[in-house]
Amino acid sequence: MRVTFHYEAGPALAAQLAALEDVTVETCAEADEARFAALLPRTEVLWHVLKPVTSAHMDAAPSLKLIQKIGVGVNTIDVEAAKARGIAVCNLPGTNSPAVAEMTLLLMLGALRQAARFDAATRAGNGWAQPPAVQDGLRELGGLTVGLIGAGAVPRALAPVLHALGCHVLYTATAPKPDGPGEFRSLDALLVESDLVSLHAPLTPATRHMIGAAAIARMKPGAVLVNTARGGLVDTAALAAALTSGRLSAAGIDVFEEEPVASGNPLLSLPNVLLAPHIAWLTTGTFARSFALAAENCRRLRDGAALLHRVA
Repeated sequence: MRVTFHYEAGPALAAQLAALEDVTVETCAEADEARFAALLPRTEVLWHVLKPVTSAHMDAAPSLKLIQKIGVGVNTIDVEAAKARGIAVCNLPGTNSPAVAEMTLLLMLGALRQAARFDAATRAGNGWAQPPAVQDGLRELGGLTVGLIGAGAVPRALAPVLHALGCHVLYTATAPKPDGPGEFRSLDALLVESDLVSLHAPLTPATRHMIGAAAIARMKPGAVLVNTARGGLVDTAALAAALTSGRLSAAGIDVFEEEPVASGNPLLSLPNVLLAPHIAWLTTGTFARSFALAAENCRRLRDGAALLHRVA
């Protein structure tokens, strides 16, 4: 089974791929369009990470039978085009949840303690020269009300940690869950009550810009926003305005509306934002769990068996 992994692998990751049984994996950096074009005609399975998979890519891959998302969100795949061509689409729910939960916690703590500001100041030799007013905004997670938008694997992994740290945990979803990660609230109520709001929802037409000017206006003055889900859930301009005015005190952002993030993005210049380039999922543990399931789907495809986590 010929697999193209559309991602650049370092030495250790390449060795891990080479050790997989029953699959031959060729890697291709997402920026290397010439190599990708050369690989597509002989690709039977595409292991996809972030760079969009279009109908044109599918047309260039006549042997393509499966697009395997290494992750969860399939919004970067033209699913309808895949359906029209009889190409299966699968994802890997849960494989990156431990990593994303940890990164979410890091961004929560970093935003509350203004880690970006202090890191930059320390590197510039001004670590001890911060305005006294800065200390007034340094908060602990303990005692805060944390609102989780979503009730999937990541919120469920975060909730026990947040409870242990002394947080009051709320969540919202399409409906209350019997084993939800906290106390259920409507979205509006969650925004009003929460000191910190963390996003864990998929990007759909209904959720695009769910955090815009109106939603931010309902949030507590000085609240914190964390996003490790999808950039399109947040109206960047509205968020930047709220952070600049002080309506929100800080944010921790791993995902952007445009990726890679453009140099003109207003969030890049704000000292009260802790930023990462969509790497919450990126750990050796995520790859180990993902490759095991992705390889299993290749074997199932070869044997004509039902595929795991098929979404189309």
